[in-house]
Amino acid sequence: MAVGIGARTAGRRRPLSLKARALAWLAQREHSVAELRRKLLRHARAEREQRAAAAADGSAPSSDAPAGDGVDAADDATRVDAVVEWLCARRYLSEERFVESRVHARSGRYGNLLIRHELARHGLALSPQAARALEDSELQRATDVWRRRFGRAPASAAERGRQSAFLARRGFSPEVVARLMREVLRHATPSGGAAEKRDDDGGDHGRGDDDRDDDHGDNRGDGDCRAAEDDRGARGED
Repeated sequence: MAVGIGARTAGRRRPLSLKARALAWLAQREHSVAELRRKLLRHARAEREQRAAAAADGSAPSSDAPAGDGVDAADDATRVDAVVEWLCARRYLSEERFVESRVHARSGRYGNLLIRHELARHGLALSPQAARALEDSELQRATDVWRRRFGRAPASAAERGRQSAFLARRGFSPEVVARLMREVLRHATPSGGAAEKRDDDGGDHGRGDDDRDDDHGDNRGDGDCRAAEDDRGARGED
């Protein structure tokens, strides 16, 4: 009998509040205000629909949300905005940290255009200092990506086009891509190959971490950087 009571109690477990849900998401990774608000609204809407369905069959679950037919999308937005304001006031939610985390996650493998585009989707932009730092490092970052993916100078105009297109899809600017190709060809051996470029450990990595996505929480929320599609596109052209 005790087991049966426990099972029924577990079945009526109180759902997480919006605030608890938000804190759980933020514990996994940083979010922008727009992203977290969107996820909370989706959760609040689903919760409201579940309550309505439960009320129809007489088994409405316990919840911290207002009850009754008057609860609508406007009420959801009011509740979500209050939670977001509470999180921001206590620095649980920080757009500054979100921008820093996105730059840190993307800069080693993607160019400035893609990073700016991803932030713009969240209604955010780089600070002047961060933008300048990315501009100063973009050629070196593009070189590192090129070395990991290719490692040899293109032997033909078609191959040069494929390598350039790959870097462009990674968000590197046309100016940086063109400059990198010039540098690669300038250092190429007379036979048309390229001087071996190896990492400090002496290994020729070929395709390495650069070909794997880095977003552990999403989003890739964000299918924001289609690294796998880029690489399949690059291989499909070969």
